[in-house]
Amino acid sequence: MLTLKGRLGIEDFYQIIFKEESILINNNVLSTVENSFDFLKKFSENKVIYGVNTGFGPMAQYKIKDSERIQLQYNLIRSHASGTGNLIPPTYVKAAMLARLNTLCLGHSGVHISVIALMTSLINKNITPIIYEHGGVGASGDLVQLAHIALVLIGEGEVMYKGERRNTPEVFKIENLTPISIALREGLALINGTSVMTGIGLINTINARKLLNWMICCSAAINEIVQAYDDHLSHELNQSKKHLGQRKIAKTMRDHLKDSTLTRKREHHLYHPNNDVTIFEEKVQEYYSLRCVPQILGPVLDTLNNVEKILIEEVNSANDNPIVDVENEHVYHGGNFHGDYVSLEMDKLKMVVTKMSMLAERQLNYLLNPHLNNILPPFVNLGTLGLNFGMQGVQFTATSTTAENQMLSNPMYVHSIPNNNDNQDIVSMGTNAANITKKVIENTFEVIAIEAITIVQAIEYLKVQDKISSKTKKMYDDIRKLVPPISDKDEPMYPYVNSVKNFILNSELEIDNHSQVN
Repeated sequence: MLTLKGRLGIEDFYQIIFKEESILINNNVLSTVENSFDFLKKFSENKVIYGVNTGFGPMAQYKIKDSERIQLQYNLIRSHASGTGNLIPPTYVKAAMLARLNTLCLGHSGVHISVIALMTSLINKNITPIIYEHGGVGASGDLVQLAHIALVLIGEGEVMYKGERRNTPEVFKIENLTPISIALREGLALINGTSVMTGIGLINTINARKLLNWMICCSAAINEIVQAYDDHLSHELNQSKKHLGQRKIAKTMRDHLKDSTLTRKREHHLYHPNNDVTIFEEKVQEYYSLRCVPQILGPVLDTLNNVEKILIEEVNSANDNPIVDVENEHVYHGGNFHGDYVSLEMDKLKMVVTKMSMLAERQLNYLLNPHLNNILPPFVNLGTLGLNFGMQGVQFTATSTTAENQMLSNPMYVHSIPNNNDNQDIVSMGTNAANITKKVIENTFEVIAIEAITIVQAIEYLKVQDKISSKTKKMYDDIRKLVPPISDKDEPMYPYVNSVKNFILNSELEIDNHSQVN
C-alpha cells in the first residue's frame, strides 16, 4: 500500500501502474482538498467565477442561474464524452486516472472530497473507464477523454472490469460503489486538465527506457558476434565528449562486455609494424551502426531523462482552470490546462524512439547481409540455402515497421488547429502526440524483438555460446526459451516475434536506478 502525499515520483507511478500497488490518500491531503472546496464554495458567492456560475469556453459570457449550476456540470460531462476511434488500453487509462487524482489532491481545484474517494477506489479495484483515442486537442486539457472518466464517476458510461466491457451502473452495484454527486464545479475540475496526455506519456517514458536497455544489450551482442575492436567504447574516447548520455551508454556497454572473450583490443592486432601489408583483409573500423552506438543512443538517453523530468513536473502540477489559492484567499483564472509541455516532450520522445528502431533495423540488416558481415550465411539461414529462408521474412516486417515510425515522427506540437469558436485559437495536440508516441514505442518493440531473435540465430550459427558475455548469454537463454533454432524447417514466424515482443515489453525495469541505464 502506497500513501499519496501530494507528490508522485516515477517510482510511485511504476509501482501503482505496473505492480498494481494499492493507494491510500494521506489525511493531510484530504484536509487540503476539503479546505479548498469549502473556501471556493464561500468565495464564489456573489462573484463571477468561471465554471461555477458561468458557461464554458466562448459561452463564459452567459451567467448561470444558481438553480442551474449543478445541471451545468452534468451537462458539461455528458456533452463532452464524445470520443471516437480505438479504445485507449486500460493500463494507460489507469495512468490517466492516477495523474488526475494526484492533481486534484493538490487542493487547487475546489472539488468535493467524494471525488478523491471514488477515484481512489476505482484505481485500487482496476475499474477503468472506456476512453477513446480521438477527441482531445490538448488545450483546455484533455476535455473529451477526461469527460469519459468523469462520466463514470457520476455513475454513467462504460468501464473495463475484470477484462470485460461493462455498463458502469452494473459494476458499481457489484462493487458497492456510489457515484459522486456534483457539489460545486466537479464537472469542470475533472475534465479541464492534462492528465490523459501525462498519464500516457509517463507510461511511454517507462516503456521507452525498457527499449533503450534492450537496444544497448543488442548493440553489445553484435559487437561480440563480429569480434569488433572495443576502443570505440573506451572510457578515454567517450570521455573526450562532454555529453553525459554518451558517456553512460559507453560505460553500460563496457560493463555488458567485460567478461566477453570475443571483442578485441586494437593494439593486439593493428598497432604493430605492417609494412608488408597492402590491403587489410579485416575491417579496420566497423560500420556506424556498430561503432557509433554511444553517439546515437546517448542523445536518446539524455532526451528520455528530460522527458521524464518534465512529465513528473506536470503530474505534480495544478493543470486546470481556475486555480483555487486557499492560502491567499483568491481564485486565479488562466491557462494551466494547456498541454504544450507534454506535447513537445512526446514529440521529442517519439523521434528518439524512432531513431532506436532505425538503429535496430540497420543492425539487423548488417547481420542478414553476408556481404556486410562476411561471417554469417544470408539471412542467418541455419538450413539449406535456397530451400530454407531463415530470417528473410521477418526483415520485411522490421523494415516496414521502421518506415511507419519515420512517418509518425512528424511533430504534433506545431499542428495547432483553432476550434471552439476560436476561443481555443492555438492548441497543443498533446493527447495526439502522446498516443502517436505510444504507437511508435509499440512498433519499436517489434523491431527489437526481430533483432534479438536474429542475434540468437547468429550466436547459434557461430557456436560461440561459451564465449559471449554473461549478459549476452542471459539474453540468448531467455530468447531461446521462446524461439527454437530456425534451421531446416521453416515455420510461421509471427508467434515467435509476438512472444519475444511481449517478453521484452513485460521485462523488469530497475526503476530505482533508471537514470543510470541498467
